[in-house]
Amino acid sequence: MERLEAVKSECLGCRRCPLAETRTNVVFGYGDASSPLMFIGEAPGATEDATGLPFTGRAGKLLDSMLASVGLDRSEVYIANTIKCRPPNNRDPLPEEQSACLPWLKAQLEIIRPAMIVCLGRISAMRFIKPDFRITSEHGQWFEKDGYRIMAIYHPAALLRDPSKRGDTFEDLRRIEIEYRRMRGAAGTAGETEGKG
Repeated sequence: MERLEAVKSECLGCRRCPLAETRTNVVFGYGDASSPLMFIGEAPGATEDATGLPFTGRAGKLLDSMLASVGLDRSEVYIANTIKCRPPNNRDPLPEEQSACLPWLKAQLEIIRPAMIVCLGRISAMRFIKPDFRITSEHGQWFEKDGYRIMAIYHPAALLRDPSKRGDTFEDLRRIEIEYRRMRGAAGTAGETEGKG
């Protein structure tokens, strides 16, 4: 998509917050820009900062395994983060950093127009669902907001720290996969109908 590439080119030169001084690479996003499903994480880590691609470290490998467990591949979805530059020492992104970076994510959403958003972790959920979101009690629930169906699941990094949450996350992913297949099927049916005129 030319529009997305244009936004990416502009984002790569972003100096809107102090994280521009400490980053190695801007981590813009990756995946199928025509997918109805978009995953939004929190912030790049060390491996992502080095590669310029989201979810390429240990958490990324686990995300790939999580997707594969329900028959999905990262090439079928779009993956981004609430902020595009790594915070020092992998700390949580500050509210002002999120605010400075939000226009880039909004531009991605406007261009990609996903039907479903999956927030990976509480930081993303607090930004996109509600400020007082509780990941332990509200993960796996669908919310309707701004024309999107939104669900939050545990961040893969949290699952690396606490594998006991993986069972809950698998159930959440099954719900996501069912909705994803339904939407893909509906889109395909609409396309077939349009082609029969």
